[in-house]
Amino acid sequence: MLLDASHSGTQVLARPSFELFDLPLPPDCRDIQDARCDEWVFQTARMLLAEPCDQAITGILELTGLAAGADRAWMFEYDATLLRFRNTHEWSRETVTSHVTDLQDTPVTMIAWLQQFLSANQAVMINDVSALPRPARDLQAEMLRQNDKSVLCIPVFFEDRLRACVGFDATRIHTHWDDAITSQLYRCANLIALARYGSNTPAQQNRQPVSRLSADPLIYIRTFGRVRGVTMAEIVCLRSARDYTTLFLSDGSSMTDLRPLSIWAGMLPPGHFHRIHRTTIVNLHHVAELNRHAGSSGDRWEVSLRILDETQSVSRPYRQELRSKLGV
Repeated sequence: MLLDASHSGTQVLARPSFELFDLPLPPDCRDIQDARCDEWVFQTARMLLAEPCDQAITGILELTGLAAGADRAWMFEYDATLLRFRNTHEWSRETVTSHVTDLQDTPVTMIAWLQQFLSANQAVMINDVSALPRPARDLQAEMLRQNDKSVLCIPVFFEDRLRACVGFDATRIHTHWDDAITSQLYRCANLIALARYGSNTPAQQNRQPVSRLSADPLIYIRTFGRVRGVTMAEIVCLRSARDYTTLFLSDGSSMTDLRPLSIWAGMLPPGHFHRIHRTTIVNLHHVAELNRHAGSSGDRWEVSLRILDETQSVSRPYRQELRSKLGV
């Protein structure tokens, strides 16, 4: 879409509020960015080998943040359930406020819109925080509180599991970090993941332990005028209700959350929950029976869940993974 800047007689290409980059990205950097890319990776490796892991990560954030023209660079980590996260490292310019102590033991529901992309190993370039879509309003409120205008978020995976996220904030002017910058930061994040989460490495031995979080972290359901916290075990089933999601709970009650099912799909731990239909996600621990010969023709798959009387249909694309997760 083109915006007419009539006062100057020129036209400016308007960027969308956010863009997605699929990862892993190509490891090479092109043209004039080659030297800078090599320098980022070299300095990241050098710091991780020479310094304690936490000290090295902060130094890497400063190095890459300055090189990318960011105002703030940060890292947050998830707990083992992927239901809570906490800020662990941050660098910011002298004139920019620090927020590393703000988000500690925070429910992932606050970043649910972002989480759906991070869990799919996608980088998110938020060009204009103020123009984020409605489902992102909780995240938007936090970013605006931090005076963010543009934000780049890179998921950090290790051994096929989401462990953390690193990124840049622009607080002075709107900034666009393209796929070349994203690729460079992603390569640095891979080295950080190897040092921080790999076993038997000097950096791992220097790592500060993650604070112990609640054994039963709460997932927050936001409905009309009310917020309710429930444990993962209390959620039996989730069904799409157009732009909203209906959650069926183990006490027999149900609540309609003001976020679409796609956001919940990216937020819930895949080891405990499985999508069985485009409109339905079930808690595997509540699956009482799997019938692979239902219906008049005997080729329909259905699952029975504790608490719920009616069965849930299983679509073909989700059947084999469901069998694998159930071990049958």
